Amino acid sequence: MPILSLSAKPLSRLPAKQAMSRLGRVRNLASSSRIRITMLNQQDRQGNETGRPLYLGIDFGTSGARYALIDKQGAIHAEGKRTYPAAVGQTTNWASSWREALFQLLGDIPPVHRSSISSISIDGTSSTTLIIDRNNGELLAGPFLYNESFPDALPMVSSIAPANHTVCSGSSTLCKLVSWWNKNCSNGSNDSAILMHQSDWLLWLLHGEYGVCDYNNTLKVGYDPEIGSYPSWLMSQPYSHMLPSSVRAPGVPIGPIKEDVRSQYGFSNDCVVCTGTTDSIAAFLAARTTDAGKAVTSLGSTLAIKLVSRVRVEDARFGVYSHRLDDQWLVGGASNSGGVVLRQLFSDDQLVTLSKDIDPSSPSPLDYYPLPKSGERFPVSDPDMEPRLEPRPDSDAEYLHGILESMARIEASGYKLLKELGATPVEEVFTAGGGAQNEKWTAIRERVLGVPVRKAEQTEAAYGAALLALRGATTGS
Repeated sequence: MPILSLSAKPLSRLPAKQAMSRLGRVRNLASSSRIRITMLNQQDRQGNETGRPLYLGIDFGTSGARYALIDKQGAIHAEGKRTYPAAVGQTTNWASSWREALFQLLGDIPPVHRSSISSISIDGTSSTTLIIDRNNGELLAGPFLYNESFPDALPMVSSIAPANHTVCSGSSTLCKLVSWWNKNCSNGSNDSAILMHQSDWLLWLLHGEYGVCDYNNTLKVGYDPEIGSYPSWLMSQPYSHMLPSSVRAPGVPIGPIKEDVRSQYGFSNDCVVCTGTTDSIAAFLAARTTDAGKAVTSLGSTLAIKLVSRVRVEDARFGVYSHRLDDQWLVGGASNSGGVVLRQLFSDDQLVTLSKDIDPSSPSPLDYYPLPKSGERFPVSDPDMEPRLEPRPDSDAEYLHGILESMARIEASGYKLLKELGATPVEEVFTAGGGAQNEKWTAIRERVLGVPVRKAEQTEAAYGAALLALRGATTGS
């Protein structure tokens, strides 16, 4: 029972000693020495001669998809990525783009490895939602993306949910569902319509069973991972039949891979598909840290923080919510600041060159609030906040220094907010995402945060998804 429990039973039924004992066993399986990720290592060139079981994880991010193929010790045997096909800016193209990327990645896996794959898991962006017809699998609506807001549904959702609940946000999965329901089912129920999250749908393409989800993805539709069920205030609603009917822990076997997929790509008859999780949870799992007070900051397009806490903390005003993590909680939030701002201002080469001229031990006097556009969700919860990137000094290096330090202050204020809300104080921060490569930024963040900051040994969400596949194959349901 590693990192994430392999049971969706109420939290109170999980003895801490038992949970941590199982956690230790599976962590040991994947606690390989510090492995440098490469596209093809020596073992790839020689082939999987030993026939050892392999475990496939696929991450579906905001701009592309990536896979990682690992063995029982956590060593990577192959990995690859695909950007989504062109013209995905239109909502109607997203589903076909994801589908195409999924099967392209399966085809990219070296043939020598495919028959050794024992299990598969997929992560996707949180709150990305589709409405599917269970009779034929056709897309009825969406996808509604993770950052799309549906304020028209917020008054109704707020009227039924507890104050400051995770679903009380216009971008929550429940608001997406309620908005669609109000527009399409006001005159009667649509019994064949069901809700799927992005990773649910992609996994469904591989196993074909409706209604299966994990308790990380269902958090923002109202599922309560502490009691292991949907609350009564949600189940009494007319659209409750659309909710995933079988909510399980991440990394639990769902069923065998479909025959047509198995035969087309050469997977074994024993290959099983396992429940997935969200992309941010998968990135956290990749870091392999589960002690209270340890945290992972993902520095990708946005800045997301995840902290292991002994206490469950949630406050929709700040976009703070808690995912279940064995007998503890993974408390998190995300700012709209992040790498997307840097890419608007600098090229990759410029970021590397300019960073060399930054002295991370010297605080920058520049006070910015780097945002790609108006609006912030965490930690200040000001939906009308404007980007602040002025004044700009003559030196580009000084400008970059000011932006990186300002982002570090946002990160620090985020962890401070979690503590004020009752979470376990942060003691050490691991870094995932592209920003983890910038050593000067790491040094700046360590000074601003006042705690040790280091790069996680593995930083890709696909690796975390592969760990879930490993769990599903080695511990069962």
